[in-house]
Amino acid sequence: MREPALLNYILAADETNWRRRGVTHSARWPGLTPTGLPVTPLAGLLPKEGDTVEPFAFGGGGSLPTDLLLLRALVRRVGPAARYLEIGTWRGESAVAVAPLAASVATLNLSSEELRALGLSEAYIKQHGHFSLAFPNITHLFGDSATFDYAALPGGPYDVVFIDGDHHYAAVRTDTARVFAHLVGPHTAVVWHDASRQPGQPRWEVLAGILDGLPAELPGHLYAVSHSLCALYVPTPLPAMLADELPAPGTGFRVTVEPLG
Repeated sequence: MREPALLNYILAADETNWRRRGVTHSARWPGLTPTGLPVTPLAGLLPKEGDTVEPFAFGGGGSLPTDLLLLRALVRRVGPAARYLEIGTWRGESAVAVAPLAASVATLNLSSEELRALGLSEAYIKQHGHFSLAFPNITHLFGDSATFDYAALPGGPYDVVFIDGDHHYAAVRTDTARVFAHLVGPHTAVVWHDASRQPGQPRWEVLAGILDGLPAELPGHLYAVSHSLCALYVPTPLPAMLADELPAPGTGFRVTVEPLG
């Protein structure tokens, strides 16, 4: 591109178009505005004594610690019989985060052969499942989430589903529609990663995919989760406030970092 500054205008126009598409669902989802989804506070979901996430790689392309704390909080609300499924394994940090709290964890990712066919490097492929492969209650599933036979999975609906695969609009819409068609029951919580670029900054392409993929008759509630990159569907309402373009910091957190080896 001869004038790179023009790229900023193109990206801004693209974001505006995705926002316009997303807010067409505002009548269906109360609290959805051009500023984003209504925001539920992460602190209200966490145990009062706090929580710990380990291991955490601080590597590129992963989750925030607060994203993993959210997943743990949702699994903890179900109890030790909880069944958890995620789309997108990466290093396995999210699967490992919930494994001590859940009866079973399933994580779905493209196989090594499928990743190679996309031209991805061996170094990248090798990192998949780095933390999760050794856990006895984590099942690694392989395939494309757009075509994977979810109906063949045993046990009925899952309690918590984490969607963290391809973040382009069409893929998010497809993953959302298929998860709600095959994996969601009346008590299931669903989390989408990278629904924000940074906490408090909606990623409208992902939100548009979520909103277009959700069943029209769905009875639950849809939120952004503060201090995280996540959107959350739950069947029962949570405390929430309208999104703010420049939200105040609100609750602070204590962060302790300890090398594990």
